[in-house]
Amino acid sequence: MKAIVIDQYGGKEELKERELDRPNIGENEVLVEVHATSINPIDWKLREGYLKEMLSFEFPIILGWDAAGIVAETGGNVKEFQAGDRVFVRPELTRDGTYAEFIATEERLLAKMPDSMTYEEGAAMPLVGLTAWECLVEVAGIKEGDKVLIHAGAGGVGTHAIQIAKSFGAYVAATASDKNLELLQSLGADQVIDYKSEAFEEVVRDFDIVLDPLGGDIQSKSFGVLKKGGTLVSIAEPPSEEEAEKFGVKAGYVFLQPEGKKLQKLAKLYEEGKLKPVIGETFEFSAQGLKDAHAASETNHAQGKIVIKVK
Repeated sequence: MKAIVIDQYGGKEELKERELDRPNIGENEVLVEVHATSINPIDWKLREGYLKEMLSFEFPIILGWDAAGIVAETGGNVKEFQAGDRVFVRPELTRDGTYAEFIATEERLLAKMPDSMTYEEGAAMPLVGLTAWECLVEVAGIKEGDKVLIHAGAGGVGTHAIQIAKSFGAYVAATASDKNLELLQSLGADQVIDYKSEAFEEVVRDFDIVLDPLGGDIQSKSFGVLKKGGTLVSIAEPPSEEEAEKFGVKAGYVFLQPEGKKLQKLAKLYEEGKLKPVIGETFEFSAQGLKDAHAASETNHAQGKIVIKVK
């Protein structure tokens, strides 16, 4: 099978095309023929070596941890899936990622794609959709009427988080540049704060939840916009417990734990018309295509998700 690999840490030039054997599957695993994958910041951060202390893999490494495709083969203990099923998944973080024509993944991580969902949409949703769900639903306990501030609203996590929050009946404010104003309003954001001309901490107050994908100074200032008992949840860095205590709020940090049953809930929201991935750019499945896609992601200003069309 064709795969894009890295043989050492470094820049985009390390992405190389290689012909590899199809992965073998275990009794509880499924072989998926990949039709599309997508780019997440973890891809190029791992490629650069920034995460080698946290995620230590042997080379060669196939990057990528989002996939949509068709079940090609199932292990002996697999009950819920069969060959031909259209599926999507955020597989475990291993050295055998999704920049490949086939992946092996555990049955418990898979979900069936809605009939109306394209493979590109399926590849765009798992990692960021599950992250947004875990932050808002599982950590923050979002409920109807909550006021939610979502930073970097035009990014992959942000675009999903806005829609998930609205599906619960929350009031949503989001930060973005003015060029993304109409996009965020179309997703349901009640208030869009242009971070280039407005200081969010002066615009919103007494919010129930803040979702922080940025960390640093943004995170510190976010404590002050929460009401007592509110929740700040970050995917960038663990929030300061001292600051949380000072402001009388709760704070949490999410490093995604993927699960097929949760992904199936996102599929249901899609079917109900309440959640649709925003795809900013699509690239071809080649070493050059991946290099270009990584370059787009590394700007940190990509709109929605960057998708790779494999088939």
